[in-house]
Amino acid sequence: MAPLPAAFATPSTTVVISEAYGGGGNSGATLTNDFVELANRSTAAYPLDGYSIQYLPASASAGSLWQVTTLTGTLAPGGSYLVSEGAGAGGTTALPTADATGSIAMAAASGTVALVKGTTALTCKTVADCTGDANVVDLLGYGTAVVREGTAAPTASNTTSVSRAASLADTDDNSADFTAGTPTATNSAGETASGGGSGGSGGPTAPGAFRIHDIQGTTRVSPLKGQSVVGVPGIVTAVRTTGSKGYWIQDPTPDADAATSEGLFVYTGSAAPTVSVGDSVLVSGKISEYYPSSTTQSVTELGSPVSTTLSTGNALPDAVALDDSTIPDAYTPTNGGGSIDALPLEPAVYSQDFYESIEGMRAQVTDARVVGATNTYGEMFVTAKPDENPTERGGTIYGAYDQQNTGRIEIVAADGSTPTLNVGDELAGTTTGPVDYASYGGYLLAPTAATTGTAVDNGLEQEVTRKQKGNELALATYNVENLDPTDSDDKFARLAKGIVTNLSSPDIVTLEEIQDDNGATDDGTVSSEATLTKFTDAIVAAGGPQYSWRYINPVNDKDGGEPGGNIRQAFLFNAERVSFVDRATDGDASTTAVSVVKDKKGQAHLSASPGRIDPTSTAWDSSRKPLVGEFRFQGRTVFVIANHFNSKGGDEPMHGRYQEPTRSSETQRGLQAEEENAFVDTLLAADPKAQIVALGDLNDYEFSDAVKTLTDDGDVLTDLITTLPVAERYSYVYDGNSQTLDHILTSPTITHYDYDVVHINSEFADQASDHDPQVVRIDVHDCGEKAYQPKTNKKN
Repeated sequence: MAPLPAAFATPSTTVVISEAYGGGGNSGATLTNDFVELANRSTAAYPLDGYSIQYLPASASAGSLWQVTTLTGTLAPGGSYLVSEGAGAGGTTALPTADATGSIAMAAASGTVALVKGTTALTCKTVADCTGDANVVDLLGYGTAVVREGTAAPTASNTTSVSRAASLADTDDNSADFTAGTPTATNSAGETASGGGSGGSGGPTAPGAFRIHDIQGTTRVSPLKGQSVVGVPGIVTAVRTTGSKGYWIQDPTPDADAATSEGLFVYTGSAAPTVSVGDSVLVSGKISEYYPSSTTQSVTELGSPVSTTLSTGNALPDAVALDDSTIPDAYTPTNGGGSIDALPLEPAVYSQDFYESIEGMRAQVTDARVVGATNTYGEMFVTAKPDENPTERGGTIYGAYDQQNTGRIEIVAADGSTPTLNVGDELAGTTTGPVDYASYGGYLLAPTAATTGTAVDNGLEQEVTRKQKGNELALATYNVENLDPTDSDDKFARLAKGIVTNLSSPDIVTLEEIQDDNGATDDGTVSSEATLTKFTDAIVAAGGPQYSWRYINPVNDKDGGEPGGNIRQAFLFNAERVSFVDRATDGDASTTAVSVVKDKKGQAHLSASPGRIDPTSTAWDSSRKPLVGEFRFQGRTVFVIANHFNSKGGDEPMHGRYQEPTRSSETQRGLQAEEENAFVDTLLAADPKAQIVALGDLNDYEFSDAVKTLTDDGDVLTDLITTLPVAERYSYVYDGNSQTLDHILTSPTITHYDYDVVHINSEFADQASDHDPQVVRIDVHDCGEKAYQPKTNKKN
């Protein structure tokens, strides 16, 4: 919780009332609702749960009561928070999506608004009494309001609000801090609606005081944030007609500072832009920073625009070439994990600073190779540096935390025309568009159909691995992405084809993300018999064997994943080639830890098969517990561990505002790795020559600390992905980076193996799953002499 704020008589250093409007829906009003807007002056997020906005008439009588609207959520540093209040019968423009909603009918000309820590209605009705109430965080009296800070703010009207200066200064004198003007309501997403209209003509006919480079400034955040600007000149370079609509303008007369962009996005919200490419315009509106999320960087925008078109058909400014010569090799500056918003841009040093320095400007890539296939949202990644860590199939390998691959840039067509391409395909010729920033993928180009290069299909094909030989045991892992019986028959058929054709029907398959029998319906169902029946039937229909299966039901809603889905790992096995050793546990299989025991002959086996590794340990909270099974193949025992470690959810993005990013999810994966490593140690201590295969989705890279902990730096388990050439070490493609999340690991005596990552999904626009499966074929009879040697100095 935030500390208890001081009474309003002490100027607030954190959250303040930034604007209030009571004329919504009245005669002559454009906006349909009254509103109160808050702003955060500090550099830290401010929680608003349990706070309220309260309103009192200007001349409160004995019977007047404070009206209350409850707040929730958090106010981002430097951000806005919109509270929608009562609606009138008039007005034509709705507020953007409010962060909190009430029904207070505020007076247009005069009234008192308070931000209160608490939701109980205030009782004070005089300046002295309200000054003495420590729960009052900030207070605004406008017009003839009796309760106010200092002297009341100006009188407002049906067409004007009172708003705090762009500096958000709080002197505790409402008349000094607030001025009357056109109402401009901005929510926490940076979306804006104005009482002055959402576009069109009616603006000035001569340039105002500010140019685009003045607005963009030399850091990531505009020095004019929150300020209204008038008559900003520019040429319209592109129009976005899908999603959050708007258009880009660029100043054809740049300044000499490489750090200041000459481009700017003009946000029109739900209103279709009325300008055309090539128009010379003067645009007035309010400057804001739109943050797609609390951890991303921002886009500088001009909202609630009023524009004047001076001429049409003008030539567009030249596009900045994106290539090896312009994009720096270093990725982003660091700030000890803190925000880089205020750091001066160094576009010649860091690629992310370079992209920020041309935010909104026209840029282009030439003959760009696709490194991230088109997804369902019309997004793809290309590389502007074709020689940067290429894979053999056309992608870009991600091999270390300091190898972010600076040539990657996203392509999202401004008119929804992004072509559907796979990794290794090409946008031949030039692809040109303004530089923007995406919700999840960092910087992007926003071309149109007319400015996108020619799509070239280079014929990427799914891989097919060889069939195992008679003396080889084939084990595979496949994340089947939330599979449940409600999925389409086509998904089941395609996943089955992957098992039968592409993986050549392995003897054992560990599956991740098998959901319960009714998928995301959260009604206590935990069995996955229907899911596995439908899947194994689809495998038979595809020409494969009749697989048997084993799994352990999770405790309802305790293993993470899609709510209600109860995902788990499962073993499929071909009983004609391999047998499963069934051994029941004495307790509840879901919560009883499997252990290693020795029989009378001194041979090691599992206390339960299948079993779960220490399922009540906090390491597995809201995460999948490893499934352990004992298999027999041609007279030999093989222990198999099916994994699905906790996801990367909650990690700060590589391209985000906090650098270096915090990878908070790694902590739990590290604990999970320790748990499983300890189990493998115990098994190998009981039988130093035990043949163990641990496989599955570890949700981490081969170079991560968690994987190194699990393998004990290769001394206990060998991560087979590291035996491949660097350019082949991937099973997943994210943001144009080909990377490894799925692994197969083997114990020391398994020395004769043939390992293959089978690329059938991650590089393709049309996917059955977002992961590629992988397989290892081992000769269980031809084991090496290398046995497990425990480290005497190993940590417990």
